[in-house]
Amino acid sequence: MVKILAFESTWSEHIVRLDDVDLKVLLALIKDPRIQISELADEVGIARNTAQSRLRRLQRSEILRDGGRDIDLGKLGYDVLAFVTLEVNHRDLDTVITALRQIPNVLEIHETSGRGDVWVRLIATDTHQLQSALRQILRIKGVTRSETTFALHTHLAYRASPLLEHYSEHDH
Repeated sequence: MVKILAFESTWSEHIVRLDDVDLKVLLALIKDPRIQISELADEVGIARNTAQSRLRRLQRSEILRDGGRDIDLGKLGYDVLAFVTLEVNHRDLDTVITALRQIPNVLEIHETSGRGDVWVRLIATDTHQLQSALRQILRIKGVTRSETTFALHTHLAYRASPLLEHYSEHDH
């Protein structure tokens, strides 16, 4: 059963379309965030200047943000974000997690305590694509129940710098 607690679609003003070279550049950056321009060019199979200009264009379009390694999926049209809490048969937990990893819309999977057993961060271009991904999840052997909550607005994206700025030996 899917319980929708809240929903509001926030379409990106400018959806950017990527070609095969852009996708290869982004995938290479995900694979190795510290890759050098010459290595990036070799990995993608393009000239160094082309790699540099593609990187700059992706940064100007704000697909790449925060130093050029964080990808804004909303700029690519993925602006429906949901958090799914799953209840699963514990003997099927490994099977459920393996199956969840195969769904491209799944961004994160966390085994949790408390209400629910697994927490999934899910992204889609629209509610139809989200519904399709949710149906895939509900068909996984071992999933007994789900609860879906939609994100209306992100007030604070994932960050680590404040914690690191206040890090000390006493914190850990």
